[in-house]
Amino acid sequence: MYLTAEKKKDLFKKYGKSDTDTGSPESQIALFTQRIEHLTGHLKKNEKDFSTQRALLKLVGKRRRLLDYLKRREIERYRAILKVLNLRK
Repeated sequence: MYLTAEKKKDLFKKYGKSDTDTGSPESQIALFTQRIEHLTGHLKKNEKDFSTQRALLKLVGKRRRLLDYLKRREIERYRAILKVLNLRK
């Protein structure tokens, strides 16, 4: 698998509060971004893989909803995660 348990722990440690912080919006957004990048690379090679394309669109929607939630609740955390992950709005 492309994302092992150690990679996930490092991801959560970097973007969340700790390596076991899997529930914060920042860590979830970082995980979704990692998965989106992986699926985008897959779709560049396999253009007709429509089930993966659908999964990618669902992930992008989930990430967008989490970003909107964070924007409504705490605008500074929203701006910080956009800056760290190089996402644009």
